[in-house]
Amino acid sequence: MFRKFGILLLAACASQAQAKVDESEAARLGRDLTPLGGERAGNAAGTIPAWTGGVQPPAGYSVGMHHPDPFASDAMLYRVDKSNVGEYAALLPEGLRALIERHPDFFLRVFPTRRSAANPQRIYDATRLNAVNAELIANGNGIRGASAGIPFPIPQDGMEVIWNHVLHYKGEQTHFVNNQAVVINGKPAYIRRDRHIYYVYNRDGISQADLDNTSLYYKYRVTAPAKLAGTSLVVQDPLDQVLAVRKAWRYSPSDRRVRRLPSLAYDSLQPDTSGLATADVVDSFNGAPDRYEWKLVAKREMLVPYNSYAVHQKGIPYDEIVRPRTLNPELLRYELHRVWVVDAALRKGFSHPYDKRRFYIDEDSWSILAVDLFDENGELIGLQESHPISYYDVPMFNSTVETLYHLKDGNYFVDGLDNNEQMYDFDVRLSPRDFSPAALRRGN
Repeated sequence: MFRKFGILLLAACASQAQAKVDESEAARLGRDLTPLGGERAGNAAGTIPAWTGGVQPPAGYSVGMHHPDPFASDAMLYRVDKSNVGEYAALLPEGLRALIERHPDFFLRVFPTRRSAANPQRIYDATRLNAVNAELIANGNGIRGASAGIPFPIPQDGMEVIWNHVLHYKGEQTHFVNNQAVVINGKPAYIRRDRHIYYVYNRDGISQADLDNTSLYYKYRVTAPAKLAGTSLVVQDPLDQVLAVRKAWRYSPSDRRVRRLPSLAYDSLQPDTSGLATADVVDSFNGAPDRYEWKLVAKREMLVPYNSYAVHQKGIPYDEIVRPRTLNPELLRYELHRVWVVDAALRKGFSHPYDKRRFYIDEDSWSILAVDLFDENGELIGLQESHPISYYDVPMFNSTVETLYHLKDGNYFVDGLDNNEQMYDFDVRLSPRDFSPAALRRGN
């Protein structure tokens, strides 16, 4: 299916490869470290428990259901709002503190920490192999010696951490329908999309040679509102996006033509987001890392979105979730977790609305949970959040809803609203042939 020589192209563009960890260090995986590289033990204060393998599906769950909350009986520990935010400042992303301070009706409901993230055993096994084989190449814009699992479970720098996020397990293929909302001046406008994703890197049985510099294939078709219905997009996403640029085509029902987009990466704007979201904020961060300098700052205990089952539940009206300035705080859950903190500073010669970004990445899943966004003057201008759950039927841990708040004007963008749609189908039959310009034409 995939050409066998693609990985050689990555190797040919290699500059100085990053060092691998040795066998003695890798042997920690599954012992004092989790199989994906988190600290297995809890913290000294007892406020973060040990990881014991992740959550099991609640009784009565069956595939196709909106995932029920296994922690519904948890009592809230405390609330963080404008009156006491200073007491918790050290535990909060800077953007989250700003959101609380700017909106008196927004608050955090903090619950006991539940380390629910889990992956299939084959992902753990692949991660163990990657630990002693994976390397960054091409100035960090590509990888070699890795497939399927987390490439750098014992990271040595910030770029390795961001690659762990980009390649963390999200299943092999997915069909889903969900909604995004553009909220301007307190008024939401919704767009409903029918989406398909075919992941290459994480597939069962994939080898390095099979990858052919391919990460995933993605497409969507807008089904509402009527004025946009039929608009479609297909994306072919490479691993090394400097070696081979991301390819994207868009179908417009107004003229019934498929056009190649000149760019859908970095700071180019996502279609149909009213200028609120750049291409690289999908999944909190995606694409080539080459325009930023990456620095691994520390691992810290932080209050972050986690186990967000309440906002995921079936039947909630979207206007009950999407409020004029923020998501409804009564439906959000925050917990204390250890996260990797990574700073990204824009390299000289490049432009982007976000001159600096600070990422907070979950130690158990490698999912980005929050991002502080700063402009060229160092002013905090935005906050991204990812509200994750465990998808028991895969299993994998990923966002159910993502937000991007513009702190200056109070507008924001939401993606992933699926409460009134069929739940994700992780067994859909797909192939790379379904993600071509011709397939885009056939679908309309």
